Amino acid sequence: MTGRIIIDLFTTLDGVAQAPGGPEEDTSGRFPFGGWQAGVPDDAVGRWVMDGMSTLDALLLGRRTYDIFAGYWPQHTTGPEGSIGRLFDRVPKYVASRNADLALDWQGSTRIGDDLPAELARLREKHEDVHVIGSIDFVHTLLDGQLFDVLQLWVYPLVLGRGKKVFPDGAAAANLTLLGAEAGGGGAVSLRYAPAEGEIRTGVMGS
Repeated sequence: MTGRIIIDLFTTLDGVAQAPGGPEEDTSGRFPFGGWQAGVPDDAVGRWVMDGMSTLDALLLGRRTYDIFAGYWPQHTTGPEGSIGRLFDRVPKYVASRNADLALDWQGSTRIGDDLPAELARLREKHEDVHVIGSIDFVHTLLDGQLFDVLQLWVYPLVLGRGKKVFPDGAAAANLTLLGAEAGGGGAVSLRYAPAEGEIRTGVMGS
């Protein structure tokens, strides 16, 4: 079995992926727009997310997102969010950190990060679909090293002008292959990409 590392990100048109879920999610850089996703509801996004969860059998998170999830999802295994809460509580959680003394209290949690390429290769052998949710700082590492298999973006019709971006200035140049695109009824767009080989080609259009 060869599994996949799937990156899931909510983002704006200008590429901001910081704190879509709430004002206190990530206030670094004095980010003023935490919770921006709530202002543009789109039922299709919920369906797309749940479709992706159907094959999720492990989570791979950065430290900040892990702390947020560990403080929230174990207390939300019933009610409207219960199906997601039970899934996240049940599956293995891998936390990317070089801190060997990291305390991980959520059941099924393991630290990785000493040799990321080798550790991700082992996760692909062990799991079908490992989802990286949020974790934008860690995602930058995965994108720059092309250490992922699918980049799933849910793009909202917003321009924020500041905040952590999916591809910040200085990101590694790379080709991507479009796997699929779909528009929702509320203005969000689902875009799925895979890494592609080769260097960026340049030229003159029409020549």
